Amino acid sequence: QVQLVESGGGLVQAGGSLSLSCAASGLTFSRTTMGWFRQAPGKEREFVAAISWSGRTPKYADSVRGRFTISRDNAKNTVSLLMNSLKPEDTAIYYCAARSGSNLYTEERQYDYWGQGTQVTVSS
Repeated sequence: QVQLVESGGGLVQAGGSLSLSCAASGLTFSRTTMGWFRQAPGKEREFVAAISWSGRTPKYADSVRGRFTISRDNAKNTVSLLMNSLKPEDTAIYYCAARSGSNLYTEERQYDYWGQGTQVTVSS
């Protein structure tokens, strides 16, 4: 079955950096769009970034564009999210998501598979 396992979360001071990773198995990773979402306490889960297998320019939420970078390694079946200049409002549980297709999907309902999430806490 499909498994997505996130890692790399933790506690960091504002202005710092963290790198998240998601290892995928049980799917044809090289034909899969991968996304990152996050959910802060008391808020709905929101889109962060997406990357397709087809080489299209990744898509980012306005709140993270210029600070976060999504990348993928099709040989290792992994997708990463490098987060720089972190702010307290970036504090959330971050989820990796996957679906087949080449579009840059930005809505939660468009993804078929989800990881268990990893906590990111940014202190002020």
